Amino acid sequence: MKNLYWILGIVLISCMDSKETKLQRFLIQSNDLVKKQNVERAEHFLKEALKLDSCFADAWNNLGTLYFNQMKYIEALEYYDHAVRCKPDFIDGYFNRANTAYELKEYYRALKDLDIAIKNKPDTSTVYFLQGLINTRLRKFDGALTSFRKAQSLDKNNPEILVNLGTVYYYKKQFDSARSHLDRALELNAEEANAFNALAMVEVELKNYPKASGMLSKALSINPEDPYFLNNRGYLFLLTNQMDKARADIDLSITLDPYNGWAYRNKGIYYLMEKRYEDAIRLLKRAESSDSFIEKIYYYLGDAYDKQNDKQHACEYYTKAVERMEMPMREFESKCR
Repeated sequence: MKNLYWILGIVLISCMDSKETKLQRFLIQSNDLVKKQNVERAEHFLKEALKLDSCFADAWNNLGTLYFNQMKYIEALEYYDHAVRCKPDFIDGYFNRANTAYELKEYYRALKDLDIAIKNKPDTSTVYFLQGLINTRLRKFDGALTSFRKAQSLDKNNPEILVNLGTVYYYKKQFDSARSHLDRALELNAEEANAFNALAMVEVELKNYPKASGMLSKALSINPEDPYFLNNRGYLFLLTNQMDKARADIDLSITLDPYNGWAYRNKGIYYLMEKRYEDAIRLLKRAESSDSFIEKIYYYLGDAYDKQNDKQHACEYYTKAVERMEMPMREFESKCR
């Protein structure tokens, strides 16, 4: 009888090993198909794995990543939820869910997951980098600087971190610091187009328009169809009263990325300058609904209403512009006494 128990035990262990082997095989097959860009078959193998083990966290996580890469963020979030629910110590799952929540603009939810990731993996630069991005979006610029500096301390030769540090200093209107970090990014990678783009925006703020134009030309020589670079060149054309060129760049930016709220802002500015105030308000509000973070959107909305002699709405938006340090108090008082 003891021998029979022993034999049954061997059979059960073999079955358990066989199940684990199958799960890993499905995972490997799926990963191989992802590399071959066969997403449907990759998903099939992950779902086959889940038929064997409905709480196989790696499969849920990889499904989340499949959907994340397709920009199907709501579905991705649900899959990552399954992953961390099945495996509460699955730190990669928390990070991936935070990244997805960031795309969905659920910033505080993302920060909660990052707190868990940082507690368990305090020496991972990407966690602090994402934390910096989120703090930037929340306009917590000092917190963003702290996060990006921590990321940089763990990954000293990453030009992308320096670009984001420079960008935060740009938002804080500390332009010398912005230039310093962006120049260092270019020392590490002379082809870092985002650094040229950010430097252009610094020069725009300082009204050094020819220098800004040169920086945007360098950015576009590296990525000729980047919608953000094109949009920023369109904005520069607006500021230098080159209206036809401005409209062409802004329209192309919208065509390349219909979700680019900054381009809708600039199209609103275009209509404002063309004295088409209703169209300006419509486009500026579309930009605001797309992304309220966008700079000077409240200032230009205030201008559009002001041109229509709607002082109530104009001053409501000007007040927001002052709160965001995008309009000097002296100008506000001259318009809204």
